[in-house]
Amino acid sequence: MITERERQILRWIEDNPLISQQELASRAGIARSSVAVHISNLMKKGFIQGKGYLLQKNPYIVVVGGANMDISGRPDAPLVAQDSNPGKVRLSPGGVARNIAHNLALLGEDVKLITAFGDDSHANQLAEGCRRLGIDVNDTLTVPGGTTSTYLFIADHTGEMQLAINEMDIYEELTPRFFESKMDLINRASLCIMDTNLPEESLRFLAENCRCPLFADTVSTVKAKKLAGLFYKIHTIKPNLLEAQLLTGIEIRDEDSLRRAARRFLDMGVEQVFLSLGSKGVFCADHHEQFHLPAYPSHMVNSTGAGDSFMAALAWGWRQGFSLRDCAKAGLAAADICIESAETISPRISAESILAITGAPTPTPDE
Repeated sequence: MITERERQILRWIEDNPLISQQELASRAGIARSSVAVHISNLMKKGFIQGKGYLLQKNPYIVVVGGANMDISGRPDAPLVAQDSNPGKVRLSPGGVARNIAHNLALLGEDVKLITAFGDDSHANQLAEGCRRLGIDVNDTLTVPGGTTSTYLFIADHTGEMQLAINEMDIYEELTPRFFESKMDLINRASLCIMDTNLPEESLRFLAENCRCPLFADTVSTVKAKKLAGLFYKIHTIKPNLLEAQLLTGIEIRDEDSLRRAARRFLDMGVEQVFLSLGSKGVFCADHHEQFHLPAYPSHMVNSTGAGDSFMAALAWGWRQGFSLRDCAKAGLAAADICIESAETISPRISAESILAITGAPTPTPDE
């Protein structure tokens, strides 16, 4: 979403890429400081890049991390341990990064996915599925003789995940040396989202070399700790309470400790924090404000993938120039749509469906 003022300024920049901010201000009849804000927003949205107003005609988002073949089981009745439970078993594409990319494609974004595939049938299914969605997988690594990542999980009859096993050794092939050849592509993106399925040294390499805004998905308590020491390079992070406690060292028991944990992330260098509270919503913070937003009312069918939908909608909202609050509302709406679907990625996800739940974003003053 680009405002009329931003569109006007972009046209002037296209006509003269060396035009000064003061000249833009004179043409528009607004303050130079206001021009700087509009240019910053155009950079966030990916229409211009860096100094000299280098134009990016087709802004895109890069998502880096896991792509799995998911095998899911859900019983028809309450789960009975150590027994065979009648129910449904499904094979479907998954993985945090792939799921985020899928949601972003449904939201109308141009997406490039960087992950690792084996040379097996699962790799072919995942790659072809991405291409059908319009997700670019041309820069994904194919490992000869490798086994494509597989995630096996069992839910209870309500849809809550109870147990999971993953085989993700292939991600060890996503080394800093591999990413070194991809940094030009990544740095020309509007933003990059990385998940912690990557090796720790690769996460560090990406954080230290990424020049576009970097969003981090913590994935799990075991994998989230790989981000320690990297927060000063991360723009946006979305941990749950357990992950936030682990990363900040603050035991979260009440509203006060929740605020202190959010502040700790900001003090370590993060620009935006979204602490997932599950069914209780999300606690949001940046360097200007902190607040709690409740979840939207919904009927849960399947909780798997809700966090991935939330992260995708955050990134989409940020690309639209939404405020912290409106980004959070978009994330909550996407999660709400997701959990009401039997599928990990709800086919109902779209910009229109999110805005139907959240309403129009609060406009920012445009001088």
